[in-house]
Amino acid sequence: MARKQPRIGVWLIGARGGLATTLVAGTRMLAHGLVPATGLLTEGPSGRSVAWAPFSSFVFGGHDIRGCSLHASAAAVAAATHCFPQDSLAAIRRDLDAVESRIVKGAVLNCGPAIRRLAEKKSVRNLLPRAMLGQFRKDLRQFRERESLDQLIVVNVASTEPPLRPAAHHRSMDALLGAVRKNTDRLRSSEIYGAAAALEADAILNFTPNEAFLTQGVREIANLRGVLYMGNDGKTGETLVKSALAPMFRYRNLQVLSWMGYNLLGDRDGEVLRDPAHKAAKVRNKDGILGRILGYTPDSLVRIDYVPSLEDNKTAWDFVHFAGFLGHRMSLQFTWAGTDSVLAAPLILDMIRMALVAKERGESGAMPQLGVFFKAPLDVAEDDLHSQFHRLERWLAAGQTR
Repeated sequence: MARKQPRIGVWLIGARGGLATTLVAGTRMLAHGLVPATGLLTEGPSGRSVAWAPFSSFVFGGHDIRGCSLHASAAAVAAATHCFPQDSLAAIRRDLDAVESRIVKGAVLNCGPAIRRLAEKKSVRNLLPRAMLGQFRKDLRQFRERESLDQLIVVNVASTEPPLRPAAHHRSMDALLGAVRKNTDRLRSSEIYGAAAALEADAILNFTPNEAFLTQGVREIANLRGVLYMGNDGKTGETLVKSALAPMFRYRNLQVLSWMGYNLLGDRDGEVLRDPAHKAAKVRNKDGILGRILGYTPDSLVRIDYVPSLEDNKTAWDFVHFAGFLGHRMSLQFTWAGTDSVLAAPLILDMIRMALVAKERGESGAMPQLGVFFKAPLDVAEDDLHSQFHRLERWLAAGQTR
């Protein structure tokens, strides 16, 4: 007797954004056999020994603060990047409309001025923290029940918030839930999203730099309930290259004197990061990786500039000045030009599939094996891309399902 296909719910915070749209549309195209699975680690050599959840098993829903339809967002992404073949996009119109019916209003509590400017009144819930947590939990429960889901994974792909200032309510589950009950005015909606996910979901992935989504309080809730979680800040471009190249200098005992990085990007990410308050969180994660890999901190600069005409594309130019034998000074330069959502979407799909395997193996709590996908991975001390990847391969091999 054929095994019944599971129904896996994927709830996206920022469900109509460019990244979420690319993830949803790409997954539905894969389910229909319309596009190749290039860029997915789970479809490459490292993943061949594992029985992954089929693409057709994923059911998408989510929160968003903008009112455009998911199909309109997909059409805009296609026009800007040409990453969706037009005939394939037309073939999944009904799929996108079905997902659109499962997207509900979000919130913008203390998320920063640039995100508030993106919000549309008709798509925002103006609730106090206690009511907000109750509503978010209800949204997740209804999604699980209406779609008869076997598993529920919440993925944060919202815009970058300003850095989180330490506060007492971040430090423990009791402090967090107490602050919610008291409607503490310093709470962020992202922290309440995280708490709702820890209380209702089976796994949580934070692809953003937004630390409020996985504070210590949220993590304690997840640990208590046996919920898997991982973050923060997906590694898709310049930092991915840094984490691969910086170990080379360490291996060969070449001294990095300076590492300058200039990033140009468009779309809403670039628009949000144009605001200095929001940019600070992204720059911190991009810049901190060098010292952790090299064991010392060279002169470094990470600059991010908004170029509207680039739309969802991004370009990074890096200049590395280093010293070798006899103290002789040399340099390396590289340019990385990519389409942000196309680089990021397969990573999220990989991690969703890996979280499901981890759940099957009885794992819970932090998923350090996914550190290779993040700029600032939780509970991972090693930033060397090669070491992170070998750790993931060992984890995959340890529980082969084929």
